[in-house]
Amino acid sequence: MALRTRITELLGIEHPIIQGGMAWTATWELVAAVSAAGGLGVIGAGHMPTDNLREQIRRAKAATDRPFGVNLMLLTPHIDDLVQMVLDEGVHAVTTGAGNPGKYMAALKAKGIKVLPIAPSTALAKRLESIGADAIIGEGMEAGGHIGELTTMVLTPQLADAVSIPVIAAGGIADGRGIAAAFALGAEGVQIGTRFLCAEECTIHPDVKARVIRARDRDTVVTGYSTGHPVRVLKNKLSRQLEVLDHANQPEELERLGAGKLALAMREGDCEMGSIMAGQCAAMVDRVQPAAEIIRELVEGAEAVMRSMPSKVAE
Repeated sequence: MALRTRITELLGIEHPIIQGGMAWTATWELVAAVSAAGGLGVIGAGHMPTDNLREQIRRAKAATDRPFGVNLMLLTPHIDDLVQMVLDEGVHAVTTGAGNPGKYMAALKAKGIKVLPIAPSTALAKRLESIGADAIIGEGMEAGGHIGELTTMVLTPQLADAVSIPVIAAGGIADGRGIAAAFALGAEGVQIGTRFLCAEECTIHPDVKARVIRARDRDTVVTGYSTGHPVRVLKNKLSRQLEVLDHANQPEELERLGAGKLALAMREGDCEMGSIMAGQCAAMVDRVQPAAEIIRELVEGAEAVMRSMPSKVAE
């Protein structure tokens, strides 16, 4: 059995697995390894300076001849410059979050770049399809980082019913069972972030990887509700302080405290005052592995589950 879908055809990849474009985490080393293993590696641009992103793209190109992409956060202050640089350098695909990529859609499509926006609702998904999105990423609130209100289980089938383009499920998926479940719900691909935090090629601080591996099922918390942009993180000293500000409805103070804390964790390894953005599936990550091994386990696990399903259902 092979996991061949419209997503593998659209992106020219072997497996319908997209690596989440995590800021301060998804650098060229991880991206090249995921793409070489048959998935789609995605550079996390975040608030990265334009020249830095150019270097990341060029290094990824030098490390693999397979397709890879860039995640663009549309609320980034210099997003126009980042988009122009992506157009100049050329990548196979972009994933987008924190907004509507309509302003850039025509230019990206003219360059042959596939556009895969995140949509937390059917209304936005329909709008994105109408302006030319190639596929929709439906990210449930189980995911790490910025989240919406709906779960992956609820959002995925509604998106599959709402649009005719392929749907990619994201949030809470860390093994083959999750991929099989996403396919049963109508998805044709998955986006996975948290599991790849513990890829050998991921360059985040080793202490963060160790913290993810120690995570238990209730070790994440959502902060930032008062700002209108909630974020799921692993519980630590910072998250407890952010929760206090949230409950006191002090969004400006919360944003000041949270500024720069993702880099503090991922690059400097501060697991108490850094923001460790990870999903609820962190408890399912139990070791550091090469990216190729992670993808092989994901694919083989999904295939095994799908083969076994007829025997689990009574006729």
